[in-house]
Amino acid sequence: MKKHALTVLTASLLSGRVMAAEIPLQDFFRNPEQSNFTVSPDGKSVAFLSPWEKRKNIVVRRDGQPDKRVTAIADRDLAGYFWKGNDHLLYLKDKNGDENFHLYSVDLDSGETRDLTPFDGVRADIIDDLRDRDGEMLISMNKRNPEIFDVYHVDLKTGELRLEAENPGKVDSWVTDHDGHVRIAVETDGVNKSLLYRDGPNDAFRKLLNTDFRQTFAPLFFTFDNQRFYAASNLNGRDKTAIVEFDPKTGKEVKEVYGRQDVDVEELAFSHKRKVITCADYQTDKPGHQCFDAQTQALYDKLEPQLAGYKVDIVSADDNETRFVVRAWNDKTPGKAYLYDKSTDKLTLLAEITPWLKEDQMSEMRPVHYQSRDGLTINGYLTLPKGKEDAKDLPVIINPHGGPWARDSWRFNPEVQFFASRGWAVLQMNYRGSTGYGRQFWEASFKEWGGKMQDDVSDGVDWLVKSGVADPKKVCIYGGSYGGYATLSGITKTPELYRCAVDYVGVSNLFTFMKTIPPYWKPFLDSMYEMVGNPEKDKELLRERSPVFHVDRIQAPLLVLQGAKDPRVNINESNQIVDGLKKRGVEVEYIVKENEGHGFHNVENRFDAYGAMEKFFKKYLD
Repeated sequence: MKKHALTVLTASLLSGRVMAAEIPLQDFFRNPEQSNFTVSPDGKSVAFLSPWEKRKNIVVRRDGQPDKRVTAIADRDLAGYFWKGNDHLLYLKDKNGDENFHLYSVDLDSGETRDLTPFDGVRADIIDDLRDRDGEMLISMNKRNPEIFDVYHVDLKTGELRLEAENPGKVDSWVTDHDGHVRIAVETDGVNKSLLYRDGPNDAFRKLLNTDFRQTFAPLFFTFDNQRFYAASNLNGRDKTAIVEFDPKTGKEVKEVYGRQDVDVEELAFSHKRKVITCADYQTDKPGHQCFDAQTQALYDKLEPQLAGYKVDIVSADDNETRFVVRAWNDKTPGKAYLYDKSTDKLTLLAEITPWLKEDQMSEMRPVHYQSRDGLTINGYLTLPKGKEDAKDLPVIINPHGGPWARDSWRFNPEVQFFASRGWAVLQMNYRGSTGYGRQFWEASFKEWGGKMQDDVSDGVDWLVKSGVADPKKVCIYGGSYGGYATLSGITKTPELYRCAVDYVGVSNLFTFMKTIPPYWKPFLDSMYEMVGNPEKDKELLRERSPVFHVDRIQAPLLVLQGAKDPRVNINESNQIVDGLKKRGVEVEYIVKENEGHGFHNVENRFDAYGAMEKFFKKYLD
């Protein structure tokens, strides 16, 4: 998301090396030439994404044949793709960021691309790819009612859609068994949830479990006899979510498969071929996994010594589990993709994702923690500019994440690396409400938008200043989505802390924000009222926590970035804060992209956005 600002590359007179600050902006944000590799079910082909007309398109590499681009997308990057058999690839793509994703099928033999959900204003999602049924799959769509999703059977050959399960009105998720039958439906009224279950595809659903929105019980997949299922659960007095096995006949948890005392565990993988669970994923300061299957653990044990110094992920496998796509990465590089052939024990490089970014020129992303003013431990990441790891009084960008019920993770982050390359330290914090740290930490955020959640951000600034890292006169704040809200909240609640601010698709008015959410979010409004505040019952609270009503407190220069088609944070959120400042006679730089939604995805818009940020931050931090 950057501009045309190419810096001239010169060699350092002292070291003879190219300085990190001289890396062109575009190098951080351009699309990789080859990324997102997957292997076909028969193991004979790999697919990957590669730019064409500046957009990510699908390319297929078959043994002994030249690479072949199989899509011709020129308006917007696709959102994701996957194999359906050996002769079809499917992908999801929206229009101008409206998040109404259509499902497309590419026939690799004929070259034909078909829009399987050609309906305006309708969003499609994948329920089950039915990998054992050639030419069939299950999807969900809000075609009948924009607020709810029904399940449809799709015939890839004819494009025929058949209603498989009609939503009675409150179902927000569906789960199939290993035979592709819809067996679980989760209903919600926005606050309370009911898990509905049926023994077979022709049986009636019965209520199995009731929970409220504070509790987690998320069905993952069935046991391999289709009699029980695995779920991520914090029931039975747990603070941290664990993986459990649940018996619908008794309505009780059979056993805990894997749980931790420090962080939530919410993901579990399995082998389709061997019918065993393989590993559970979790995140502490860094991502980790716990394997239960000796064969999978042996594969990691073989690969990790060959790729020492990198996090190793097995991202794709063929049906016979003979050929695997492997990613090796760390905080300084998106790394490399490999094809591992188990039959020959051969690891073959597929591509280096960003060969133009040299790992030894990137900065370390250090896990850190500090205490909030009311005694909570706030975990986060501090990235210091290369060569300034021991420096004091640095210019700093405070970067609260979006969500807010999400988290920052240890990974290669091009945005953070770009800022660090320009000499600015970056602090990312997982303020209260960030996910992965258990129920109590999450609930501590309720009705604290702009309150204690914002104090956690401010306490991070205080920690950096007291530790000597930050120059208190050169601290700026930047964030997107909820992070944009935290930016605006920061410069209205604690204007003395920040030299400048960048708001990227951020909320400015909690009243209008709740009125303009997508229709399929409306069932969750009641829980939003519980977590953020009720526009009627908590009117004074929401007014106090809405930055738009406090523009008179803003002292810091502000840059605002917004997508015109944003379905989550309506453009009116940015318009209001900009208009409020202009009425005070305060100039604010405002960049709107007409062909973007919640975030800038098209590469030229990314260049423009980060180019504007670079110029802005240089003015106030250098």
